[in-house]
Amino acid sequence: MGSERRDESAPAPRVTAVGAAAVDEWYAVSNIPEPDGGAFAHDVTAAPGGVGANVAVALDRLGRDVGLVSRVGDDEYGRRATAWLADTGVDTTHVTVGDEPTTRSLVLRDPTGERAIVTTGESFLSLRLDDATLERILEGEVVFVTAYTPDRVARRLLDAVVSRPAADRPAVVFDLSGPVTELVGRGTAAETIHGYVHHANLFVAGGVAAPAYFGSDAAAVERLEQVRTADVGPAVLTHGAEGMTAITDGRVRRYDAFDVDVVDTTGAGDAFIAGLIDRWLLAEGPSDAPGSIDDAVRFAAAVAAINCTERSTQAGLPTRGAVQRFLAERGFGVDE
Repeated sequence: MGSERRDESAPAPRVTAVGAAAVDEWYAVSNIPEPDGGAFAHDVTAAPGGVGANVAVALDRLGRDVGLVSRVGDDEYGRRATAWLADTGVDTTHVTVGDEPTTRSLVLRDPTGERAIVTTGESFLSLRLDDATLERILEGEVVFVTAYTPDRVARRLLDAVVSRPAADRPAVVFDLSGPVTELVGRGTAAETIHGYVHHANLFVAGGVAAPAYFGSDAAAVERLEQVRTADVGPAVLTHGAEGMTAITDGRVRRYDAFDVDVVDTTGAGDAFIAGLIDRWLLAEGPSDAPGSIDDAVRFAAAVAAINCTERSTQAGLPTRGAVQRFLAERGFGVDE
């Protein structure tokens, strides 16, 4: 299914992802270099990436109506990124093109699937949120924001959502997707992250980002336990192969990750978030009924696990049927 720019008079996508549409340049290396060390790359390829695009494509693969707000450059990388999106069902109406170099990442992946990532390119850093795009986002049901979003955009979006009556605003999902030091001058500022900690309907933080922001894993759990009430919504901390921790309504629960033959872990966190959005915020009707946070985390963990069995992020994103089969094979049943 090809991506199309929809008529602005048509209903807004149910979900809007705000994040980069990038090109990942993959280096399959002998090892992740230590400081002053080296490595040999025996294979180099390019693949679609970027947190925003990854989450959007993952939701599209699960059958959801999703749009992307992003910015690419008028260069070879930007044309690649938009061409890849054109092969999906993601609405790219609000993916703009500018003169800045397209955001792209150098991904070093060792034989065990572990990786190191270096990002460059200023296209997403130059993203602006105009009135029409903001209004379009607010018309939807869910908005996803990554911490790599420029602070002026993340702050304006949060202010706009919080200023609306609770019954007339989209659910907000915030991903603390990088440590604070990496976000300085590039992504969402600590002050704005604080706002999302208190107001996002779903707050997710990775194993490196959470302790970097809160001070430690224990401090992250303690702080989120204080603020993530039933009225606000859950927080989920991800720990890679070590599993996940969900904090909601004064309850803290640890979950195991699914055991799979890992080919590549890049993008597993993005796949996990898409699964959480799908199961926790979008599920409806008798055959797609929303369950508990336990159900949502389990579903999201399955999406992430399947993603890890393929090389590169978007190539391994599963369909809903694939997730259901994966869960059924492990005794959970397709409708759970």
